[in-house]
Amino acid sequence: MAASHTDAGRSLAQGDSTTTLAPSVPPTAISSAQKLNQLFDSPKEPKQITGSIEKTTATAAAAAVEDRASDGGYGWVCTFCSFMIHANTWGVGSPWGIFLDRYISQGTFARVGRSEYAIIGGLAMAMALIVAPLANRCKIALGTRGTIVLGSVIASIGVHTSSTASKVWHLVLSYGVCYGLGMGIVYIPTLSVVGPWFSIHRSLAIGIATAGSGFGGLGYSLLAGKLIATYGIPWTWRIMSYIMFFCNFFCGLLVRESPVTKSPVNNPVAANSSSFSFHIFTRPQVILILIWGFMVELGYVSLFFSLPSHATSLGLDLNQGSIVQAVLSLGIGIGRPCVGWVSDRQGRINTALLMTLFCGLISLTLWIYARSYPPLLVFAFLAGISSGTFWSTANPIVTEVVGLRQSSATYSAVCLVMALPATFGEAIALQFVDESRTDDAKFLPSQMYVGCTYFVGAVALLMLRAWRVWQLQRNLAVVEDAEVAGVVPEEKRVYGWMMPRMWIKVVKV
Repeated sequence: MAASHTDAGRSLAQGDSTTTLAPSVPPTAISSAQKLNQLFDSPKEPKQITGSIEKTTATAAAAAVEDRASDGGYGWVCTFCSFMIHANTWGVGSPWGIFLDRYISQGTFARVGRSEYAIIGGLAMAMALIVAPLANRCKIALGTRGTIVLGSVIASIGVHTSSTASKVWHLVLSYGVCYGLGMGIVYIPTLSVVGPWFSIHRSLAIGIATAGSGFGGLGYSLLAGKLIATYGIPWTWRIMSYIMFFCNFFCGLLVRESPVTKSPVNNPVAANSSSFSFHIFTRPQVILILIWGFMVELGYVSLFFSLPSHATSLGLDLNQGSIVQAVLSLGIGIGRPCVGWVSDRQGRINTALLMTLFCGLISLTLWIYARSYPPLLVFAFLAGISSGTFWSTANPIVTEVVGLRQSSATYSAVCLVMALPATFGEAIALQFVDESRTDDAKFLPSQMYVGCTYFVGAVALLMLRAWRVWQLQRNLAVVEDAEVAGVVPEEKRVYGWMMPRMWIKVVKV
């Protein structure tokens, strides 16, 4: 007996995958716009329809079951733990610009310039991203809690041994390699735990979790400035390492996997879904995410590490430069959950696109004309809200375009590619600084470089949005054509997302 769309979906959820769809209401009863906004799809679609949409509906039902989550409960505990771990991993890296200024002003290491210090800070971020596949393997072998504890030990050792560095290569190994390695082993499994606990509020939860890096950066930046002035650089490193270890260790013990996705330790299928594969790079939607992330990360790293130096170049003292860095971190902490909340309602790709454009705009306008302390604080706060949008929306966007089961492996691939701009982004930006100029415009080329990276990233994100709109419309066309035993034209399946109307269509994505 033919069933309605609702009945067919219910039957499929109960395991009856042979049910076909025959609409019990006229097709015009629901508008195309409503269908487009309500359609949930999987990344793989059938290539041909022959009167029955059994395969399409079965895939959609599987995706619906896959993405079903409790949207609360213990997931909020995991979100808080992830917030604290972000605060005590990425937050510890925020004061590097302050240490950089101190090392240069005190001449701690002979014949070491600003670019070399910038590469050390970038190397720590790059190591945290490069080890993403390794972190997933550790998660399979040790479980989430064991992996977080292991990473906490390694990262704390790296920060602590930075206090004994007498040569610059000691700092490269301790901070750049050891701290970065441990941070990545902690960070990757922590973030991947949060998403499966949520469906409707996924972006909000991940935004709250990643906001920890902003509030942690705020706290550690202010703390480092006071500790350096009181106890010196070595003891500052040691105190930071102690705080970092105890917070990460105890939060790691409280983290728990979502019931929606069984632990990879006990489920070989889940383990395989977390494995890294180069096949990921052949998907157009993943390539567009990588371009967006690559360009935005170049600008983000440059902005994050250059702002204190830019502040001192304007005639501000080192303490004021530390406060500017802290305000930037405050903006990140406040902005990420707000961006997540908005993206859950207005569309994750839509929100990320607007925030990326906004950051590029203020970098080319407000930052260039902010030549005194108050305007620079305003820019730092606004830049903090918008500049870190990638890391608060990338995971939900990846999950949306590739599906929950493949999101972990795809996100690992994204992190792996982000290692390159994280390493060299600040060094590239410093090459644009005109040291021969003595006025407050010597950072102008660097500021323009940061703004342009965000605009290029926004173009890639606009293309991703067009692809997602096209994918939703294609799925809708599959259903409608199947109802009349039609076949979807080939151009709709392959080239449709490049059409201009897909770029400007108003829809929640």
